[in-house]
Amino acid sequence: MAKRKAKVVLWYSLMAGAAVGAVSALRWQRRWGATQAEQQRALPGDQLVPQPDLSATRAIGIEAPPSAVWPWLVQMGSDRGGFYNYDWLGRLVGAETRSAESINPNWQDLAQGDLVRITEKLALRVALIEPEKALVLAADHSDSFPTELDYSWAFILEPEGPTGSRLVVRERYAWRSALEGLAVRAVEWLGFLMSRRTLQNIRRRAQDAWLATLDHSLDGAASAGPSGTGGEAETTASATGKDAA
Repeated sequence: MAKRKAKVVLWYSLMAGAAVGAVSALRWQRRWGATQAEQQRALPGDQLVPQPDLSATRAIGIEAPPSAVWPWLVQMGSDRGGFYNYDWLGRLVGAETRSAESINPNWQDLAQGDLVRITEKLALRVALIEPEKALVLAADHSDSFPTELDYSWAFILEPEGPTGSRLVVRERYAWRSALEGLAVRAVEWLGFLMSRRTLQNIRRRAQDAWLATLDHSLDGAASAGPSGTGGEAETTASATGKDAA
């Protein structure tokens, strides 16, 4: 009898531990990379889903200024530069795209009201855009997003340090039915993995492009010589040598 009671106690203890662990893991992924202040502060786009059933705020530091990060954000879309995550996963849901490794000038024009395609048949509308500061996408319940789910996806860029950036991404969901809620929660971990990958790849692309820009500037300055007078100094030295001869 005592052994059976001990097994029951052990079983319930394991179940309780697993439940606590699952809740902790959910909280961790919903605030991955974000500080407590970033999690708690109001961000542009919050008003689009004022009472969310689920909210996630994630962030990453980038060693490049907002001006070098913004072009990567504004060219997102399945028919444009992709979303910089797992393209093969996107293809499973009909997003036939390849994430861009460079900035395309033809994809830099984005305005409020434009559609950003998730797949060929599914798109979010640009609800707010402030160059180098904020890009907010939202469900508009039109033919481009045929569901009653309220959803917003905000990308907030802020300077960090002398030349760095902080990219904060917030997703907010509010559903009208239990079925919609189940559908969102069923893919929550997949959404986290893709969101984290997006942040990491935006960081890599922006930092690499920014470093290449700096290297190019340094090479140009070196070839010009001190204070941009390298060519003039060489000419003067050559002339002096001829006079001496």
